[in-house]
Amino acid sequence: MKKNRHYEYVHRDLDREVIAIGGHYRFSSEKRITFSGRQVLYLSGYALFDSTCCGAGGCGYALVQGFVENWKYRSDPDGFSVSRVEEICEADCQMELGRLIKDRENVQQVVFRTWL
Repeated sequence: MKKNRHYEYVHRDLDREVIAIGGHYRFSSEKRITFSGRQVLYLSGYALFDSTCCGAGGCGYALVQGFVENWKYRSDPDGFSVSRVEEICEADCQMELGRLIKDRENVQQVVFRTWL
């Protein structure tokens, strides 16, 4: 069984458009949800594919950062808050948590941040 890794998450400004090759994306909210007695940090947002050569579209999604280990415990050199989180790797846990987030948010997909 793979051991979950811990890392620092930097809380950046929300509602900032990021231009990509086929369109843009934006995170609109940062939220926490209780799951298995622990807090889980995730971002929700949307992506629009409006500058690609093969059509247009979009989707709402959530990016799960992981279990919160230490919430906003320090600031980085640019003044952004930093939290310590633990990645979520177990497939059963991801599936159940993904269902809970989809029920709570208007998103079509839930992606889990993992480190290789």
